[in-house]
Amino acid sequence: MGAHDDVPGQEPLSDRPAAGLAIVGLGASLAPLDIAVNIALPAITAHFGLALGDVQWVVICYVLVYGSLMLVCGKLGDLFGHRLIFRFGLALSIIGLAACALAPDWPLFLWARAGQGVGTALALSCAPALATSLYPESGRTKALAGFAASQALAAAVGPLLGGALIQVWDWSAVYWMRVPVAFTALALSGLLPSPKAHPSMMGSRPFDGVGAVLLAGWMSALLLSLVFAQRGGVPLWLPLLLLALAAAGFAAFLRREAHFPEPIIRPALFADPTFAVPNVMNMLANLAGFAILLLTPYYLLNTLGLSVLAGGLVLALELAGGIAGASLAARVIPSFGRRRVAFTGIVIEAVALLGLGQSATDTAIVLIVAVLVAMGVGQGLLNVAYTDIVTGTLARRDRGVAGSLALLTRTLGIVGGASVLSALHAHGAAGLAGPEGFLAGYRFAFAAAGGGLLAALALSCLWPRAWFAD
Repeated sequence: MGAHDDVPGQEPLSDRPAAGLAIVGLGASLAPLDIAVNIALPAITAHFGLALGDVQWVVICYVLVYGSLMLVCGKLGDLFGHRLIFRFGLALSIIGLAACALAPDWPLFLWARAGQGVGTALALSCAPALATSLYPESGRTKALAGFAASQALAAAVGPLLGGALIQVWDWSAVYWMRVPVAFTALALSGLLPSPKAHPSMMGSRPFDGVGAVLLAGWMSALLLSLVFAQRGGVPLWLPLLLLALAAAGFAAFLRREAHFPEPIIRPALFADPTFAVPNVMNMLANLAGFAILLLTPYYLLNTLGLSVLAGGLVLALELAGGIAGASLAARVIPSFGRRRVAFTGIVIEAVALLGLGQSATDTAIVLIVAVLVAMGVGQGLLNVAYTDIVTGTLARRDRGVAGSLALLTRTLGIVGGASVLSALHAHGAAGLAGPEGFLAGYRFAFAAAGGGLLAALALSCLWPRAWFAD
């Protein structure tokens, strides 16, 4: 494989697109399977003899690295080949996962975790572009739906498989279990198409190294500010300082990209509401939707009294709804348009959140399941339709950046959600203690998340072309 080995332009690019999509989905599944690490946090804390507050860096190191590098890695894929960067990412992920499992002490474990984050950024950033390259342009939505369904399936399987393996092995199982997955995807990835660029394009698209450093820098500062904002023992000035540094870095990045001949991403894109509004709303939808992963496990186990296994199965049904929503999106987008479908997905998600805001100690589990499945369907519709909007807006030669941007707005929403939703729960529970306080905070957080999302969606209708321009 050489430079510029994967520039879209041939239709179709593969005579076995479903098999290729399975390979891409398998490699990209390393990221959603990382949810299993949350189950292993208590065992990791005990193994390394950590204070409870220190274990947060298991998550922070990983998310900070892959989140800040996502767009940069997507651009590398556009310039040097999506398959090449995808395979580098898989190889580095194998090393990072094994290093995490074998780390003899805490500092080395964190370095291994950061290395795993780099591997995830490389592989995941190019996965949507690879998925769409397997189909003719008319099948782009189908490719994105299949990719989204594979991610939802991995997210559902990860916690269940990780929990079972930890019981018969130890905490390192959540890392070892992904090594054969990555090996298999890497071995099969050579079967993916990698069309060559036209000779006139060779060497004509320089990589903006300075812009990449600025992008990674301000993204890291922003993500860290969001993380520290939710830590009770962190002085207020630290997240504010990081936020100011992120703003300064962002301004410098915009100036750089406005004048560089081959920018990582064109800032002018965001001046168009038809592009900017869906990006903002996807971030807000993921922020609001994170309430389920953050708070609902406690409600299911502590308020409704479900077992850990039963609670995990209930949460997995939301992800099953996501698979159904992604499949439905592929069917309805050709008829109704991707923007209308994205709008509908947000409405469904907001209404589901408001429904969960009515939860009580005696709410029937069948109602909770129904609302969670509906929530998953809404997220599946939004995920596919929004990614299709971004992918269709950017030039085909920038498919790596398009896919990375879609994944990045989701990451920003989730990280921001951890801070915002924790604060909402605390506000709703103020003055109350024990189960009563938790339930009051739970109801308030979901009502605020659903109501706020609906309010933001209504405000976005000031630019109706953002949703009804198809």
